[in-house]
Amino acid sequence: MRKKETPLYQSFTPINTTVRLCQGCDLPVQSLELSCGNNAYCPRCGTQLSRGGSPSLSGNLALAITSLLLFIPAFSFPFISIHLLGVTFSATVPEGAWNLMRHGFPLLSILVLFCSVIAPVVLCAALVLCHFALRNHWFSGMKLGTTIIYRLKPWAMIDVFLVSVAVACFKLNDYADIIVGPALYALIVLQVLCVMLISRVSLRRYWEAWRPEHTFEHQSKERHCIACHLSQPLGTHCQRCHQPLHYRKPRSLERTLAYLLAASVAIFPANLIPISILITNGQRLEDTIYSGVVSLFNSQMPGIAIIIFVASILVPMAKILGLGYLLLCAHWRKEGFQRQRMKIYFVVKLIGKWSMLDLFVISIMLTLVDRGQILDFVPGLGAVAFGLVVFLTLLATESLDSRLLWDSHPDSPIHSRSINER
Repeated sequence: MRKKETPLYQSFTPINTTVRLCQGCDLPVQSLELSCGNNAYCPRCGTQLSRGGSPSLSGNLALAITSLLLFIPAFSFPFISIHLLGVTFSATVPEGAWNLMRHGFPLLSILVLFCSVIAPVVLCAALVLCHFALRNHWFSGMKLGTTIIYRLKPWAMIDVFLVSVAVACFKLNDYADIIVGPALYALIVLQVLCVMLISRVSLRRYWEAWRPEHTFEHQSKERHCIACHLSQPLGTHCQRCHQPLHYRKPRSLERTLAYLLAASVAIFPANLIPISILITNGQRLEDTIYSGVVSLFNSQMPGIAIIIFVASILVPMAKILGLGYLLLCAHWRKEGFQRQRMKIYFVVKLIGKWSMLDLFVISIMLTLVDRGQILDFVPGLGAVAFGLVVFLTLLATESLDSRLLWDSHPDSPIHSRSINER
């Protein structure tokens, strides 16, 4: 059954302990008691503010420990094998990154290894650290664990890697026999657990367990901490988590613009230069992203072709155009349609990681097919440019402060101040 998604927060003047600022638009809202199955959303921008019920934090711990245990077989044993020329070749998850390094693509290797192995493992370990810190009232451990979770959430891409395995299997099906390895089953379970874990984890719940917001008894709330979600008076550091406190993310527009311009430049070689080179029966086949999509259509694999087209062509372009539009609106403080712009922002954040799919496919293909015999596979220089596009657009999304989109709203203090100055 679909959870109810009605806005259960009310606009309010920030003068008591039941009020907090929306992390999406800085609107003061008064919290209400939520029953299980209900979620609270900001009535102005639609940002999720709280979840109903009281999901057990120990449930998160169980999921994190189980995931850490599953990482051992998932990353140690072959997840897929092919039978080629009478010989069986196997691939493990870390081997893809290692082969990229061996072929002279160190930056791609680091990116693939970080998103497929390091980020999800460290994320689960940080969650265990948070529980240990809560149990022992260890502030430094709590701060470190929540900071790691906040930073790594967008980079843990086990689900994207699993889809890339399916795409690679369809691509290789015409050249070799596919054999499913034992680690694939562990990866499937791991993907389910990681998605559940990421959707359940709320840093605000952990900091509320550390020290509830109502114990601070603030009479004015003019700053919102993006790390622990405590609304509080003016200050240089958060009173709960001690992170630097800013009215908006420092240099948000400048950093977002820099990342976006670099990604816009890199997207041209990413689409024009071959991203992969397949040598079969002495014939050299160089594929750009677009030609690879066309060849998949010609090979009667329209489903995989659509997935690659959406993830590798449509999503990067949509991210650049969407972020560029939001950046211009925030810079010029355009009034009206802020709610629609927030929807664009949410969509950009949601689809961002799926651009990594093509890079994961390349790492898998390189591990299985790079045999220097009748069938050989190497990445093209276009893969480097595409990796830059993925990396830079993810950074641009994280650096953009959505609250800047609301500074032109009539209720915004900045907007009111500018009106009074005219």
